[in-house]
Amino acid sequence: MSTRIVLRLLAALLIGLLPAAAVVSPASAAADAVEVTISEVDLDGPTIADVTVTVTNHGDARMSRVAVTFAGPKGWTVHPDERTLQRSIRPGASAEVEFQIRVPEPRPGFRVRTFRASVSYRGGDGAGTAVGERVQRTGEPLPDLAGAFDNVGVTSESDTAPGDFDGDGNSFSAEKLAEQGVTPGGPVTALGTTFTWPDVVPGAPNNATAGGQAIELDGTGSRLAFLGSGSSYAANGTATVYYTDGTTSTGSFGFPNWSFQEPDAHGATLVVATKGRNRPDGYGDAAYDYRIFANSIPVDPTKTVDLVVLPASPTLHVFDLRLVD
Repeated sequence: MSTRIVLRLLAALLIGLLPAAAVVSPASAAADAVEVTISEVDLDGPTIADVTVTVTNHGDARMSRVAVTFAGPKGWTVHPDERTLQRSIRPGASAEVEFQIRVPEPRPGFRVRTFRASVSYRGGDGAGTAVGERVQRTGEPLPDLAGAFDNVGVTSESDTAPGDFDGDGNSFSAEKLAEQGVTPGGPVTALGTTFTWPDVVPGAPNNATAGGQAIELDGTGSRLAFLGSGSSYAANGTATVYYTDGTTSTGSFGFPNWSFQEPDAHGATLVVATKGRNRPDGYGDAAYDYRIFANSIPVDPTKTVDLVVLPASPTLHVFDLRLVD
């Protein structure tokens, strides 16, 4: 038997003696063993706020060459933007890194501020990087969608003057909506759920033009459904859903223009079509349909919704919204 064959046999025997568990990558041995936390940020500006980022090593190996970067909302100045630790972090230990951030004067209304710390390192859990985020809110969300109503979308044919759904003084006819079963406080069925038409008299604000308003919404579901219509061909945007555990999800939706656009534009579903509209000089345009639509975005069914932030799209009008199983 040749020497080459003998060596191959010995190698095969040695490999066979090694247990399968012996081949483990450092990253998989102790994944997610590095924790990054950010201290509460003083948002009562204008001020220079001190921020502490804490890096904790829950792994079995020492962390070395640890570098920490910190960032706040867009336009907020951080000093310094990165710090490097002069010592390693042993298993079970933590290290604190100090930063300063310039906090501007608070803006009115509900705001969400996100702070992010990124860490690079050698050793530890072997992953090489870890991230921590802190989300803080200022102001209070609106208690319900009605608190955001800022547009008169429906008027009576006997008094069309208050209407301005489209920015040109036009609005839906209350009488024509009633012919289709849509009345103040009444049900509107679509997308497997039952919406409630705003319980508002004709001529009063009955819909929210989407402008980033935060709306409280408590409950669970697999979808968040919206009832509304568009006053342009580009009435669409991204909504953000906040959950009680501090996490978020986003979804894009839109409504077609209330007339003269494909009824399934932006993925919407046609719900109601009425003949004509109310103009500043009275009812007219009876040859054309003016329409209401529904659309939805996915939400995490395993979590409880806390609030939703509407898109920033002022030609997107929302009459109702609700969680759907």
